[in-house]
Amino acid sequence: MKEIDIQQLDPGRFDGVLEPAPARRFARRLSEAAERLAGRRLWHVNSTEAGGGVAEMLHFLLGYLAGAGIDTRWVVLEGNEEFFQATKRLHHLLHGQPGDGCGLDQTVQGIYEQTQKETLAELERRVGPGDVVVLHDPQTVGLAPELKRLGATVIWSCHIGVDRPNDLVRAAWDFLRPYVQAADAYVFSRPAYCWDGLDRDRLAVIPPCIDAFGPKNQPMAPPAVSAILQAAGILDAPAGDLPAPVFRHLNGSPGRVVGRAEMIQDAPIPPAVPIVLQVSRWDPLKDPLGVLLGFIRHVPDRLGAHLVLAGPAATSVSDDPESEQVLQQVRRAAAALPSGARTRLHLACLPMDDLEENGAMVNALQRRADVIVQKSLAEGFGLTVAEAMWKARPVLASRVGGIQDQITHDQSGLLLDDPSDLAVFGRVAATLLEDRERAARLGREGHRRVRQDYLAPRRLAQELDLIQRLTS
Repeated sequence: MKEIDIQQLDPGRFDGVLEPAPARRFARRLSEAAERLAGRRLWHVNSTEAGGGVAEMLHFLLGYLAGAGIDTRWVVLEGNEEFFQATKRLHHLLHGQPGDGCGLDQTVQGIYEQTQKETLAELERRVGPGDVVVLHDPQTVGLAPELKRLGATVIWSCHIGVDRPNDLVRAAWDFLRPYVQAADAYVFSRPAYCWDGLDRDRLAVIPPCIDAFGPKNQPMAPPAVSAILQAAGILDAPAGDLPAPVFRHLNGSPGRVVGRAEMIQDAPIPPAVPIVLQVSRWDPLKDPLGVLLGFIRHVPDRLGAHLVLAGPAATSVSDDPESEQVLQQVRRAAAALPSGARTRLHLACLPMDDLEENGAMVNALQRRADVIVQKSLAEGFGLTVAEAMWKARPVLASRVGGIQDQITHDQSGLLLDDPSDLAVFGRVAATLLEDRERAARLGREGHRRVRQDYLAPRRLAQELDLIQRLTS
């Protein structure tokens, strides 16, 4: 188990983003929570400090809680390769996918519970009666029964799910159910994800969020975008002088991009071409191979567009053993293309050594893109969609999971009813490249939607309301 340092962040910075009334309500809610939780510690437990939306949210959400005077702690469960292979299998099954095709037998249960037992040995020395512990996703929920024995209030927050569960999903539910039922409350990101058979009085629905001030989402002028992409080796420098490749850290201090992305490409991206972008982990459920094939086969050459598939350096996400395999699959498909097609394709493996630098690179990529896609086959929520909408970019995404909560079709983005239909995907992407007025309209409405529903104050207020109900 590893404890992560939490940077205290000033929640008052939202006064410049929210309308006055919501900003006042948020400040009052934090003040009340700090008073009510005095003498208690609020713990969050997940399985990685880098990679994926959960870890990203915890960095800023816990920072605002700490900045409001709430004693907040973050620990990461550190499993071995066998453990993460087992939990990756659970991840696929909870999405209704067979994954590696193996089941959840007693051997898997033994691997799972052994890691929980090792983590509990450390938590027992730190968690006291009256503390509140929030466990994130399947990797950590096995801790719930013993944490309850220690006198803690336990909340399980599940960030993944499917709208229509099949037998594979139910097998994963049955495996996890004894641990889940020990929790005082279960939080899901959308109503359709709530499991059958759980106590309805303990259920809560709280969608995730993005932070408006972190390096991934802070305002960035076009010269700064060019400077960061050039410094990271993603784009060649355009003609003329560029500013320094700088950004602001989450705590407001200045940062500079010095890391370099690994670019897998036949030739660099020309400075002024239209760009179609997908940012995601190298995960088969994100379907980077389908994006590649749909773009190459069905976005006309005459549009001059290039495709960028961006993700983390494949070995940098500790709880995702499939990353390298998926990246190599995409590389092989790219290498098999004719040379003319290969020049339109770019794979960007972004360094993860400095998470805030990585966020600045993603921010610059999203702001440089003309169209942002998220062609997931299954999705828990899809925060990359909210990030793209916040930058007022036109978004084309699959009508799966939480993506369909964020996007109202043809108002705040466009939705694909069948993400496996590569021809439709390519044609719709082409229409956004051609109709700039429509693309701009979708982008403006997307930004407004995120400002209203998917920023940190809304999620924090809902979580604090739940904690108050459980501890009063």
